[in-house]
Amino acid sequence: MSKTRLEAFSDGVLAIIITILVLELRAPHGENLVDLQPLLPKLLTYLLSFVYVGIYWNNHHHTLHAVKRVSGRVLWANLHLLFWLSLLPFVTAWLGENHFAAVPSALYGAILLMAAVAYTILVRSIIAAGDENLLLAEAIGNDSKGYLSLLIYAAAIPIALWVPWLAQVCYVIVALIWLVPDRRIERVLEQHRS
Repeated sequence: MSKTRLEAFSDGVLAIIITILVLELRAPHGENLVDLQPLLPKLLTYLLSFVYVGIYWNNHHHTLHAVKRVSGRVLWANLHLLFWLSLLPFVTAWLGENHFAAVPSALYGAILLMAAVAYTILVRSIIAAGDENLLLAEAIGNDSKGYLSLLIYAAAIPIALWVPWLAQVCYVIVALIWLVPDRRIERVLEQHRS
């Protein structure tokens, strides 16, 4: 099965998620910069969520670049990832509206954790789809970066219930870990072309 439709569908869904994120922002009822101050939690949460969607889009693109074949299992794994990412606008709005309160912070982390788990499942499903995708397995390796992210999310969720700001720091740290595009796939593909 071709990967083209999978890429196009995923790109469309991610574009819609970003659109919904920005539609949750409302203009202030004033004309001065000081009128933006009450919106600061919403703007910061939007920024973090936008970065996360961008990270997933970037890594999804790189991952599929190394793929030759997809299976039905890969399609379902991809939908699983898109499901969790589609919940980001909801938790982003709730977190921003409640100024980083404990329960919204924990739920935000839970959605990030589930998206990371879903991405891991997607990568493993792609690798299992056939020998044509073994370059991806070589590129991913032991995926210490991915497993470290899962660990930080899992720790941040209970932390959010006691010290919400510390959980936010954890979410930012994971975003910073992934902000630089993952070059493992590009390196492996270039080595095999040479």
